Amino acid sequence: MSTARARAELQPAAPLNMNHYATKKTVAESMLDVALLMANASQLKAVVEQGPDFKYYITVIVLIAVSLLFQVLAGALFVIMARKDLNNVTNQRKLDIINNVATVLVFLTVIVNIFITAFGVQKTGLYPRQ
Repeated sequence: MSTARARAELQPAAPLNMNHYATKKTVAESMLDVALLMANASQLKAVVEQGPDFKYYITVIVLIAVSLLFQVLAGALFVIMARKDLNNVTNQRKLDIINNVATVLVFLTVIVNIFITAFGVQKTGLYPRQ
């Protein structure tokens, strides 16, 4: 048996701090949201570089705009959730509703990004126009 495992078995488990857990979860979700935001910005740049000649130009621009809107709203909700104390009983109902709305926004963002990928961006600025 490893030394770390033996120490863990000897020490009583500390009670789970739900506020700390929820804050860490919210921060992790926010980081993923930022990564997706950067990917959408890159896709938007690629579509704009292609110009209106791209077959799905308007469709992809609208989908990226919707995705960015959902991400900004979800990010704002994450900030609100991170600032509230989950251990305070008066906040729990409000935080549950905010968390559910943020989860729906993240889900919708994923669906929209699936469509962005499906319509695709064929080329980027790596290759000059001919």
